[in-house]
Amino acid sequence: MSYMTHTIMKIPSIIEIEATKMKSSLLITSLLLGLSINAFAESAKNLKVEENVVINASASKVWEKVSNFGDLGAWHPAVKKTEIVAGTNNTKGAERLLTLQDNGTIKEKLLSYNPKKMVFGYSILEGVLPVSHYTSTVTIKSQGADKTLVVWKGSFKRKDTGANPAAGQSDDDAVKTIIGVYRGGLDNLKKISE
Repeated sequence: MSYMTHTIMKIPSIIEIEATKMKSSLLITSLLLGLSINAFAESAKNLKVEENVVINASASKVWEKVSNFGDLGAWHPAVKKTEIVAGTNNTKGAERLLTLQDNGTIKEKLLSYNPKKMVFGYSILEGVLPVSHYTSTVTIKSQGADKTLVVWKGSFKRKDTGANPAAGQSDDDAVKTIIGVYRGGLDNLKKISE
């Protein structure tokens, strides 16, 4: 006697097929949306500020005022105290801690220092300013015997790089703050150098 075995295959219903398609679509959409939000959150714009001033004094006199990485307060009125906390002053790698007039602090690192070209570059490691990824250069350029151009420029991102930055942490806030810092320093440098 022979027996036949039959395999019964269950054929999914239209409803089950559609439900599976919807689940797959929702999963893919969720993943893509999550990736998009993360990409946007990490995409705070690179911002730049450049300010300058012409000073009626020799470049060497102006360089003498700004070249001491260990004493920003000598020419910037917002700085109450400067301390070298790591490395050697005016040497690449030196770190300074600025104490501001309102007792806020900023820690900076000297990235380059060239007295022959009268230029130095630094970065902010941490501090009260609404910026991140900040690097800057200060350059002194002779424009004749008693005329000097000082250029202070920086690039940075806002401190809160999220998609919806907190109040006071927007791109505009970061740019306005840095313009204020640069103008305060440059305008005072002109005043004490002429």
